[in-house]
Amino acid sequence: MKIAILGAGISGMALARFLEQGGVSRDSLHLFEAGSVAGGLCHSKTVDGFTYDVAGGHILFSKDAEAMQWMKDEAGGDDAFVTCDRNTKIRFDDKWVHYPFENGIGDLPKQANFECLKGYVDAWHQRQLTGSPAPKDFASWIRWRFGDGIAEHFMDPYNEKIWKRPLEKITSDWVAGRVPDAPIEDILKAAIGVRTEGYTHQAIFYYPKTGGFQGITDGLAATLGDRVRLNTPVTNVRKKGDRWIVNDEEFDVVVNTISLTYMPDLIEGMPADVAKAMRELEYNGLVTYLIALDRAEHPNLSWIYLPQKSQGPANRVTYMSNYSPGNAPEGKTSFLIEITTPGGQPFPGLDLEEDVIQGLETAGLLKRNEILFTDRSQVNHAYVVFDHEYHRRRDLALGWMTEQGLHPLGRFGRFEYDNSDQCVIKARAKAAEMLPDLLG
Repeated sequence: MKIAILGAGISGMALARFLEQGGVSRDSLHLFEAGSVAGGLCHSKTVDGFTYDVAGGHILFSKDAEAMQWMKDEAGGDDAFVTCDRNTKIRFDDKWVHYPFENGIGDLPKQANFECLKGYVDAWHQRQLTGSPAPKDFASWIRWRFGDGIAEHFMDPYNEKIWKRPLEKITSDWVAGRVPDAPIEDILKAAIGVRTEGYTHQAIFYYPKTGGFQGITDGLAATLGDRVRLNTPVTNVRKKGDRWIVNDEEFDVVVNTISLTYMPDLIEGMPADVAKAMRELEYNGLVTYLIALDRAEHPNLSWIYLPQKSQGPANRVTYMSNYSPGNAPEGKTSFLIEITTPGGQPFPGLDLEEDVIQGLETAGLLKRNEILFTDRSQVNHAYVVFDHEYHRRRDLALGWMTEQGLHPLGRFGRFEYDNSDQCVIKARAKAAEMLPDLLG
């Protein structure tokens, strides 16, 4: 039995490990990886002793304790990780606002506090009176759920920075479990200064002591060894009877974690409507900057959000050196800056860096003379975009793949907005589904 896994990111390698742990021979596993290093979106980079995660600030947390412990064990066990208390803020003019925003409105100036509270109560009251269902488009959903004040002061400007599209063109499907759903009692308390908490499952998170978040995928890759074929891009995939040909090599089973948007150029004989649906799936790319600082100590912050235009193009800043002492040389600190870009379009030019630094100065996060150096990375596929054609296109794409017996997996292999722990959980489920057939 020969099994081809296309892509050696966290989904592909986790599947391989679960299959092996379930009894599949290691020799049966063949992972194709275009890059020189495995890890995909979990890739990290070290420059002059400063380490950062190139696809944005990652943390290890999960509501599934078993999956989280498995990830730790694959990367050296508990001793290989730092335990961190989450301290996340929103920068609003010159103030720090508690996160999530609706739990922090008491930190706002009085007029903004009033506008956000009134809008939230009005929206809540309107839902109680009418029982109106959640709107389908994200712009309307924001006002339905949070009201005009929070929409205008935070949700609209912040999400426009992230999605790079009018919010009316995005559906509200993705928000469940990602946008905090605070009860009105918490908002009333927050408005008068009684601290309330949201997203408590993230209150404690873990991070590798060395190597950045890639420490997790490095552990998987080290265990899999030569089963991961580095520098081996997939160039063609075609079906031959009930078997598959990948790069002119025959396999019994193929699992794909490569972005669906690339698959029409790789799979022979794909119907035109399926190919069109795959190509038109929408996504965002990402530009990240490491900013190495001649600063001995950061404030006790994990990451922060920048919703305002005056704060520049960045939407999130991770206090990267706070995650682990291994992320910066002793006596130095670092930021990780994230800027999303519309998928499939050219990345911004070199002037983006100056815009970023100016915005951070305006936000009061750094002084220019603290900067030792910067490093830039780009990620083609970073975030799934849930436009109004998302479900039709995705259903057509995945339905055809299933009919062909081609297994899709991973954030972009299935076009699902999954964190790393969810990728592991779904790889575990996929292994459980496949094992009975593989083991006969």
